[in-house]
Amino acid sequence: MQKKTIKDLDLDDRPREKLIREGYEALSDEELLAIIISTGSRNKNAIDLAREILDTFSYDQLKEIEVEELTLIDGIKEAKASKIVASLQLGSRISEKILSKKIEIIEKSSQVYELMKDKLEFSKKEHFYAILLDTKNVIITKDLISIGDLNTTIVNPREVFKQAIKKSAKSIILVHNHPSGNPRPSLNDMKITRRLVKAGEILDICVIDHIIIGQARYYSFKKEGNL
Repeated sequence: MQKKTIKDLDLDDRPREKLIREGYEALSDEELLAIIISTGSRNKNAIDLAREILDTFSYDQLKEIEVEELTLIDGIKEAKASKIVASLQLGSRISEKILSKKIEIIEKSSQVYELMKDKLEFSKKEHFYAILLDTKNVIITKDLISIGDLNTTIVNPREVFKQAIKKSAKSIILVHNHPSGNPRPSLNDMKITRRLVKAGEILDICVIDHIIIGQARYYSFKKEGNL
């Protein structure tokens, strides 16, 4: 049986035309993804490919999907996979920037968790960030300090405070994730935190908190009385 292409569909059912005519809210997730994919393969049209991707990967997995993982889908080559990854990451970054504007002043640890959870909650690697704040606790920037493997992240105090000094930050909040999903601090986390707090005291840059993000929960050193 011959494959049915997007062009074989009625005009009312074609995702791109439907988007233009009715707006993005009228489209399903697979129709939106089909527009990104654009063209099908020898045996599947773009909607078929989109449906298979959504059936294969959870939404949590798609947040951190790599090109190599998508190419495991028959019909998805590197070019299509790259477009999908780029689109997903652009959407994620736009959401993050909008949220950053909404949370301008940091007053409690839960705000930091809300700000960083989408980026870190399901990450397969450990990321270490420093959130720089001015004298009124307004966010100056979020600096990625290091990326480690599943078991270790190298954190150098010079790298942590370099941008803080350059941008005249008054204080910083340390944030990293545990790929295991359990946010409880390790002995190494405790050691690194104490070391960075002491370095901040010398530089007159206060370490307000260190937050570890797990899956659907977080640990605050300040809230738990360990800072």
